[in-house]
Amino acid sequence: MTRFRLKLTLTILGLISLVLLLLGGFFAKVLERSYLESLSDLLRREALLISEAVHTPEVMTNPQLLENRVKQFQSVETRITVIDKTGRVLADSRQSPSEMENHADRPEFESAMKGQTGNFTRYSETIGYEMMYVSVPIYQQGEIVGVARSSMSMQNINTTIHEMWYSLLTGLFITLIVGSIVSTRFAASITQPIEEITRVARNITQRQYESRVKLKAKDEIGQLAGAINFMASSLEKQMYEISENQQRLTGVLTNMTSGVILVTETKRIMLVNPAVERLLGTTSQELVGKTHIDASKSFELSQFIDRCIATGEKFREEIHIYYPQERILDVNFAPYINFKGEIKGVVAVLHDITDIRRLEKMRSEFVANVSHELRTPITSIKGFTETLLDGAMMDEETCRTFLQIISDESERLFRLIREILDLSKIEQRRLVLSLQEINLQQLILDTVTLLQEVIQRKDLTVTAPDDEFWIITDKDCLHQILLNLINNAVAYTPEGGSITVELEHAEDTVAIRVSDTGIGIPEKDIGRIFERFYRVDKMRSRDSGGTGLGLAIVKHLVESLHGHIAVVSEEGKSSSFTVTLPIAPKDTWKG
Repeated sequence: MTRFRLKLTLTILGLISLVLLLLGGFFAKVLERSYLESLSDLLRREALLISEAVHTPEVMTNPQLLENRVKQFQSVETRITVIDKTGRVLADSRQSPSEMENHADRPEFESAMKGQTGNFTRYSETIGYEMMYVSVPIYQQGEIVGVARSSMSMQNINTTIHEMWYSLLTGLFITLIVGSIVSTRFAASITQPIEEITRVARNITQRQYESRVKLKAKDEIGQLAGAINFMASSLEKQMYEISENQQRLTGVLTNMTSGVILVTETKRIMLVNPAVERLLGTTSQELVGKTHIDASKSFELSQFIDRCIATGEKFREEIHIYYPQERILDVNFAPYINFKGEIKGVVAVLHDITDIRRLEKMRSEFVANVSHELRTPITSIKGFTETLLDGAMMDEETCRTFLQIISDESERLFRLIREILDLSKIEQRRLVLSLQEINLQQLILDTVTLLQEVIQRKDLTVTAPDDEFWIITDKDCLHQILLNLINNAVAYTPEGGSITVELEHAEDTVAIRVSDTGIGIPEKDIGRIFERFYRVDKMRSRDSGGTGLGLAIVKHLVESLHGHIAVVSEEGKSSSFTVTLPIAPKDTWKG
């Protein structure tokens, strides 16, 4: 039983008990008084009858006759006494008058002698216990000549009253038991719905919004239960919507490539998404709760956040960060304003534009390189052409030499433009693959044969694979890859060096490794050798007729064939390029 139900039960039971005790006491006193008044009236009537029976002089003066008359009215419970006006007892139904003392001082006698009805209760010295006395005067010719007294023992009266009290208390006790049962059930009928409502309210505070009050009453408690159920249903719906919105927001923030930072007006970070962790190189646990100055490790970023909090303006800035690595960020700052229009913080959205700036730089360098590469052959052609036109063409040997130079520069210009177009086509994925089964060993040998003249001139040793190996791929693409790699190895290997082409195959891939004993690649340049127009040894590249686009084309062709390329090099000693390709095409290949 809950404390409220117990308190309500005890309160109702206390009220019932108090009311029953008050009513019982009142009615007991009323009954007791009524009973005593009835007895008193009975004794009075009996005393009046006696006074009428003995008031004649012949009876009052004749003791024997008086005694006989008194005995006629004698009963088991009532005692009758006749007293003269001097207080002497003339007759008594219970004891001899001679043995009785004078009653002149008795209050009932005194009242009767005054013409009144005397009614008193006192202890009787003669009988030895308490008695009720009722006395009336005896008249003879209008004069009081004596007193007739009727009395009854209070022992019987008290016994009767005690029995009445016992019956009343028994009835009160039974009524109290019934009242306890009724009050308990009544309290339960009130508290059980309240307990049920309390249970549901507690469950709602613990986010168990599906809880409902199961009551069908139509009274005020039923209306309260209906209101609680409606509130729970509304809360469940609202919390579901909030949860859905939170999940959507979390999903958006989690999957955003841009970083989002929410800073409060106290300059502490409240929220960051995973992109911020990647950009700043710090986990969210280390960021959230800290001041942005301590957490961001960027003075520029902190300065702009403070500016946005101070001014409440939206603005966009480009900043540099140097930890965990150097990055260029495009940051949008906007104040977070609550419904009262107060600035409560700043939302900063961080976009990593490092790659964009790098690509812009590469584009600028590409334009400059293309312009430079085109200008060199064009300048040569123009200069030798003007020389010929100025008269040098009259000298046949000079003319032939100049025309050969013009032809070589034109070929170089043509090759440069062709490789630029090829690279553009590959990058735009407009390259159509024609898959066929190819003997990889034979293709390597054919490629080496094309470069045989240069190989012999530089006295290079070329080692090709001994065993046949078949793969399914695009022959033209693979041929161009091999031609560029072997041609680079030939170009950058000094005279008398060696070039080795090896094949290593796994379960579903094959690795083509082209190694040389050439000049090698500095470690700082390895990451850039696949960029367009990037040359490690610019003078040797120009002398060999290289355009600086070969490795860029190789990289894109390898990716088009769903492979990858890796390079290992030691400056001044050797270089090794490894191309790994699938043996058979995958289902996801597209032309």
